Order: sequence, then C-alpha cells, then structure tokens
Amino acid sequence: MEFKLNNEQMEIKRAAREFAEKEFTPELALEYDQKEEFPLSIYKNASQLGFTSMRIPCEYGGQGYGVLEDCIVVEELCRVDPGLGVAVSLGNLMIPDVLLRHGNEEQKKKYIPPLATGEKIAAAAFTEPEHGSDITRMDSTAKKADDEWVINGAKEFITNAPIADTFIILCQSDPNAQPSHRGQSIFLAEKGMSGLEATKLHGKMGIKPCVTGSLCMSDLKVPDANLVGELNKGFYYTLELFDGTRITVAAQAVGMAQGAFEKALNYAKTRKQFGQPIMNFQAVSFKLVDMAVKIESARLMMYKAAWLYDKEKPNPVATSMAKAYASRVAMEVTDDAIQIFGGYGYLADYHVERFHRCAKITEIYEGTSEIQKLTIVNYLQKQP
Repeated sequence: MEFKLNNEQMEIKRAAREFAEKEFTPELALEYDQKEEFPLSIYKNASQLGFTSMRIPCEYGGQGYGVLEDCIVVEELCRVDPGLGVAVSLGNLMIPDVLLRHGNEEQKKKYIPPLATGEKIAAAAFTEPEHGSDITRMDSTAKKADDEWVINGAKEFITNAPIADTFIILCQSDPNAQPSHRGQSIFLAEKGMSGLEATKLHGKMGIKPCVTGSLCMSDLKVPDANLVGELNKGFYYTLELFDGTRITVAAQAVGMAQGAFEKALNYAKTRKQFGQPIMNFQAVSFKLVDMAVKIESARLMMYKAAWLYDKEKPNPVATSMAKAYASRVAMEVTDDAIQIFGGYGYLADYHVERFHRCAKITEIYEGTSEIQKLTIVNYLQKQP
C-alpha cells in the first residue's frame, strides 16, 4: 500500500528510515539490549526531529499529524531495531492523547509541551499485579480529602515507570460503584511526589531498552486539579485510548516483521550451500514469499485501522483485527527469519533472534491477542 501514501507521508517515511539507520547502529542496538537501558540521547534526537510527537497538535509543540503518520514512523523505527524502535516510540505514551481529549486547558499547557519536545517522559499506569488484562477491577484506590486525592495501591508492567517524569494512574474512586468500572478515575502524578515509588523490572525477554517497572502508591497525594476529565469516567477514557495506541503496536509488529524479513532475504541471496545461494531452494524461497505476503497484509490492516481512526472515528474492531493479526505475523516472520539463518540466526551478532524476542510483546501489551479476539467476537455476535 506504499503507493497509496501521499508525497508528504512518503517523505515522513523516508526521513524516519534515514534517522533510524543512522542512529540505531547494530553495535548500539546490541549494547542497549544487553544493558536494559533507555536510549535517552537517541530519544532526545528523535524528539528534536518531531518523530516522538507526530500526533500532538502544533500548538502544544507537536507535528499536528494523525495516527497514520505516527504509525509510518513507528514502523520504520522498529524495522531497523525493535528494542530501540519501541523505546523511542513510547516515550510520551498516552498522556498527550488522554489530555487532548479530556484534559482542561491548564493541564494541556502544563504537561503536553515538555513531552512533545522530549524534555520529559511519560508513563501510563493501568495494569495491576492481580488483574492484568482485566481493567474493570482496580485495587488501587483514590479517596477525596479536602482539595486533594489520596492514592494507594500498586501497578505492574508499567512502561517507562523507572524513568518517567509524568504519570497517569487509573484508580477506583468510587468503591461502591456497580459494576466497579463505573467508579474509576484517571489522575496525573509527577516524579518526586511523596508516596510515589517506581522499581525497575529486569530480565525481560525482549524490548529491553524500553524500560518497564512496578509502581507503588503509598498515601500519594495529588491535588484535585490533577483529576483528568470527569470523575468516574476513567475506564471509558482508557478504552478510548487503547483504540489508538493498539494501532501503533500493530505498526511496531509490522516494522519488526519487515526488518527481520529484509535480513533473511539478504542472507538468502548471499549464503551459499551445495554450490549455490540458498535463495535458489524452494524451501527457502517459498518461505520468503509467505513472509512477504503476511507482512503486506498486516501493513494494509494497520493502515486501514489508522485511516479509520483519523478520517472517520475510532473503529475498535479494525484496531483489534490489525493488532491481533500483525502481532501474530511478527512472531511467525521473525521465527522464519531465524530458520533461514540456521545456526547463525540463534546468535545475537546476527540480530534476527532479537527481533523474535521483541516481537512477542506485541501479542501481550495494550491488550493481549485474546482480548482483541473478544472485541472481534462481540462485533460478530451483533451481526445479523
């Protein structure tokens, strides 16, 4: 579908690819993967060029584009390196999105510009240790005390938690609400606030430069002004957020698959066995064909979901289909890439094993593939 992109979108694609190929060198990619360290200097460079603020309006320091343009950038970053690509693309995760839709002007002006410019980093705290994908239930509580809220609880698997400056936290603000999700609210918190503590998680399978952590709230006090939108609407705001962010996860998956495919294709053309390039063997060439078809299909689904989000309205079914399919394609294509490399594919120095390790997370975060299928099933059940 590349030929359907307009000239400006093609230029964005070219610029993002050029940036990633310059900044994400194989040596650095290996180093950050082994160190499990966020690439702060690379992130700031990407921010200065606008790659981390594609869908933030110009008035708040962003580029003023839509989800489609953001996905174009994310795909190109993850194509060159999945770990660095994900880390850079998730630096201002969700906070600008929720504030642009539901924040007041004071919140927008205070929190969005520093995230747009890369001066600050964001974290969105939804997942809890006991509930995982089930965000209808929150053990984290927010209780009103005069003109502030007191938050207690714990969050788990929170992207950027150890390095973030700004947080949004989903809490149970009405303990008596039935069903419970009707009593949830979103609050803004900041690094350094008393009672807010982040702990880095180590030993992840993939996307290691994208640091993840646990969050503990112990009598964390936030002013009433830090309530985002309406009281007890947090669950609905969160679902709305996922309709957009899940599309960018599909873009991550497409990029990872594309990057692994290109490495496998180049290897198949140059690696010789039995006196000829292994590309000449149908067992290899047909595998590459299947990989190419899957990637193109996943890309088209991702583009469609992004286009619908930008031009019409968020389409949860298109989003879930794109994420579920693209993430599965990423797993299959990166696995096939390792197989084409053979024993070398198992070694870190040949990089494709890292693509496979990183691809797995796209089937898990922002809603597991099973959660996506539930969304699709609900849609199918309503069809005549």
